[in-house]
Amino acid sequence: MASHGVPRTSGSAVRTEESRQKELQQIAAYKDLTALVNTKIAEKEYTVEVLGLVTDLLKENPEFYTIWNYRRRLLGALFPKVTTENDSTAKSEQLIQDDLLLTFSLLRKFPKCYWIWNHRNWLLKQAESELGSETGRQLWAGELQIVSKMLHADNRNFHAWSYRRAVVQQLKRLTSATAEAKSAKSLTESEFDYTTKMIKSNLSNFSAWHNRSKLIPLLLEERNADPTARRAFLASELDLICEAINTDPFDQSIWFYHQFLMSTLSPNCPPQDLIVHDLSNGERQKYYEHEMEYIREILDDEADCKWIYEALLALAPAYLEVDAGTKLFTTQDMRLWLDELSRLDPLRRGRWRDLAKQLEI
Repeated sequence: MASHGVPRTSGSAVRTEESRQKELQQIAAYKDLTALVNTKIAEKEYTVEVLGLVTDLLKENPEFYTIWNYRRRLLGALFPKVTTENDSTAKSEQLIQDDLLLTFSLLRKFPKCYWIWNHRNWLLKQAESELGSETGRQLWAGELQIVSKMLHADNRNFHAWSYRRAVVQQLKRLTSATAEAKSAKSLTESEFDYTTKMIKSNLSNFSAWHNRSKLIPLLLEERNADPTARRAFLASELDLICEAINTDPFDQSIWFYHQFLMSTLSPNCPPQDLIVHDLSNGERQKYYEHEMEYIREILDDEADCKWIYEALLALAPAYLEVDAGTKLFTTQDMRLWLDELSRLDPLRRGRWRDLAKQLEI
């Protein structure tokens, strides 16, 4: 078994009696450690020694989210009260740096554990209040390199992508009121370029496509894009996705991004998500026509690709919605597309029946 190309260890090895006894001892030790930590926290024994016990427990089981809550309670008690003394700042910094090292080592073993990412986010926020905004900003800036390393190991790790968006948001916040505000804006540009890089290295990167869709409204706003520039941008994105479809029409992630782009053409699209704000129905019609014609060309060579039929059935009602008529397709075409979907994806036959009712065909 593998996840996004990252192999998992096999659990099929036959255990010897010796290994079974060793495992039972480990379980007993784990239970004892858990009981000890619970007791210490209940007694409010917030010391460095208890923090060490919590560290040992989390190394055994980083999914134990209650223990992460204990850890934050411990750190909050161990942080020195705000003073002007350098040793107090140094103590806070050491505690934060130690935990950053801990979470990084754990992430290398458990890259998809929510609680590790969540704790790391908390640590960086604490660094701002404990060490000052400038030190906090520097730490947040370093996180981009950390996340890049994680995504290099698994470029579809959606936890890392989500955390990356949070890091960028914090960096923008910290620089928006400073002389570096212009560099904050460039973060959107650089992050957009990063999605391009990641997509070109792996078209099947759901998270990169998703991140790209989230960046587009910010990017256009920061560029102060006028209607002409927005139309040019939309055209470039359509060229990109058409090239991707032509490369691998069986890739689901590509079609999801295509669906996103098509959704921005709809008159019902929320204003904040629009790429072009002043599209006429005539323009929408031309966009839909171009996409349907292109997709039907792909269909000639890939008749067994279910995503093509789904895309056509999504575009058809959108085309009708802008009073375009039915010159590109007929009701018979739509029935044929639905029949092909039922053939290619019989497990979702009920869904296709519901879609037929919805489309009234």
